[in-house]
Amino acid sequence: MIQVKGLYKIYRLGQEKVRALNGVDFVINRGEFCSIVGTSGSGKSTLLNMLAGLEKPTKGEIVIAGEHMETKKENQLVAFRREHIGFIFQSYNLLPTLNAIENVALPLTFQGMNKKARTKRASELLDMVGLSTHKKHKPTQMSGGQQQRVGMARALVVQPEIIFADEPTGNLDSVTSEEMMELMRRVVYERNQTLVMVTHDDHLASYADRIIRIRDGKVIEITEKKREVKGEQKG
Repeated sequence: MIQVKGLYKIYRLGQEKVRALNGVDFVINRGEFCSIVGTSGSGKSTLLNMLAGLEKPTKGEIVIAGEHMETKKENQLVAFRREHIGFIFQSYNLLPTLNAIENVALPLTFQGMNKKARTKRASELLDMVGLSTHKKHKPTQMSGGQQQRVGMARALVVQPEIIFADEPTGNLDSVTSEEMMELMRRVVYERNQTLVMVTHDDHLASYADRIIRIRDGKVIEITEKKREVKGEQKG
């Protein structure tokens, strides 16, 4: 699903060169949950932005679903993200004036889907993430964990092949974080989607099938694990 070859990102600060990414190579398979883990300044967020086509590499290749991201123009990247990618953000990024169902349905508006169809699909996704009774609630009427579930439903509503999650539990307490990780893992497995999560937390990273550890812009370790079914016993 994702191939990264010889990836570099070099920023210029005056006369100095800062190597945010310094020759990164890895592969992520279809249907896999992958975590990219590292401390602040390690290059993990830069890497996620590159994978999502939000930043251009200085050098190297990023191939997603058979398409080269590094050669696409901005309008092509926008179209690619709209069709293939869902995002889950640390800060939820929900619109405060919209209720849960309207927030989840919003990406479908940009795809031109009619209101009845998008409301139906948004409603199904909220059922799936356990928010059947909160569909008419606005963000201010929900807890952080509930808002992040809405954010997850919104990421899934376009039926993306790939979901990028940037510190998705960063604003949640430890118990809610665990619940969110279990839910994310179960849902992407059931739907055979590829999930790429950036985190600084080793424990949260351990939920993934593949852990890519990054330091000073370089991959220092890739760990593959046998898939567990721990999260699939919860309804």
